Amino acid sequence: MELFLSNILSAGFVFIIIRVATPIIFASMAALISTKAGVVNITIDGTMLMAALIGVLVSAYTQSLLLGCLGGLLTGMVMGGFLAFFHVKMHAPSNTTGVAMNLFANGFSVFLCVIFAGDKGSTSKLQSLSFPTIHIPFIKDIPILGTIVSGHNLFTYLAFLTVIGVYVLIYKTPLGLRIRAVGEYDTAAKSVGENPDRIKIIALIIAGAVSAMGGMFLSMGYVSWFTRSMTGARGFIGVAANAIGRDNPLYVLLAAMLFGLAQAFANTIQILQLPAEIIAMMPYVITLVVMVVNSARESVSASNKKKKIVAGLD
Repeated sequence: MELFLSNILSAGFVFIIIRVATPIIFASMAALISTKAGVVNITIDGTMLMAALIGVLVSAYTQSLLLGCLGGLLTGMVMGGFLAFFHVKMHAPSNTTGVAMNLFANGFSVFLCVIFAGDKGSTSKLQSLSFPTIHIPFIKDIPILGTIVSGHNLFTYLAFLTVIGVYVLIYKTPLGLRIRAVGEYDTAAKSVGENPDRIKIIALIIAGAVSAMGGMFLSMGYVSWFTRSMTGARGFIGVAANAIGRDNPLYVLLAAMLFGLAQAFANTIQILQLPAEIIAMMPYVITLVVMVVNSARESVSASNKKKKIVAGLD
């Protein structure tokens, strides 16, 4: 128990929280962009999975990190484009489309693994590449702060820059204004000359690219291979983080960090030698608890507003 407490009260534990929260941050930002455009995007997990695989395959066969990254980003954008086509153009429900695309991603990723890596579960036989760890000059030598902030993978720093980028996109650019207008009331946006379908398509393609970075972190960050279903439902957790953060970039980031804390706690609690099944389910149980608490809070808030309106009418 003393070893467990010393681990969770250390700067290294905070480092782990940031690391494991990285793909969730990307997923939650993708969910935020989609939701702002009026689309519930549950395809994020499948998009992350496909981008993780394609990034590894391209980097392995070209021996280029840049081309691997471009391959992953393009894959994410294509997945976002598919969702846009089926939902926006063909008017298929986004949830149904999301389930179908996630199932496709799970099956197709195994198929590609067999073809290009000769293994249906992993690409470990391939000599793929990984992105570097960044040690920040001066900061790395500062006690505690250096341990927490320095030494992360490049994608971790990109995740926090993405939060800033999403905020600027949504609230400080003409495109962001159009995305919010279409998401809140697309009929009104159409009445002033905007094309809601075009704006939604653009938003979903951007969300696909952001999702892809989360997937590539998993397969090209601290490791350099792809494994079957390696996203571990992080895309869905990102959607949950966005729901808890109510589409506010800062609050969504904090929610993603909360889920990172849950995952880091589950990893660290292995010291107590609890059954593996309990440890494996802990992040998802915590996710469910947080979602239930958030839903209850929103219900109480809505009820209070209704009472105030009724009281005002009286």
